[in-house]
Amino acid sequence: MSIYNQDLNESFNEKGERVSPRLSAKVKNFLIDIDGTVCDDIPNEEPERMRTVLPYPDALRMINRWHDQGHKVTFFTARTEAHRQITEEWLAKHGFQYHTLLMNKPRGGNYHWIDNNLVKATRFRVKYTDLIVKEREIELSKPS
Repeated sequence: MSIYNQDLNESFNEKGERVSPRLSAKVKNFLIDIDGTVCDDIPNEEPERMRTVLPYPDALRMINRWHDQGHKVTFFTARTEAHRQITEEWLAKHGFQYHTLLMNKPRGGNYHWIDNNLVKATRFRVKYTDLIVKEREIELSKPS
């Protein structure tokens, strides 16, 4: 069992059936993009730039703070498996603390995340700061 999974709690639905385990309500699962979010946007077609791009200082500070607070940090990138080693070396070189690195996120933006769990989205807008809560209109599937 990975260190990540040690924090999961057994969970049950309203019928008493076992469902996927959950983190404590105090622990957040941060899924963080790399290009354009923690550093300048580098396209997969220019992997040589992935080695030399500098991280955004606020990103490094905030992400490592979340990690130190016990939250789960997963980098989720459109970089391909061919870029995994470059990416892992870059993250280590700059001191990013994280639990997991997921490659091959679909490219193109315009993401629409469908999940059975509550998803809180934070759009990166140039500077990392503490998170605030704002209410927004969302799209839901129609009840049948």
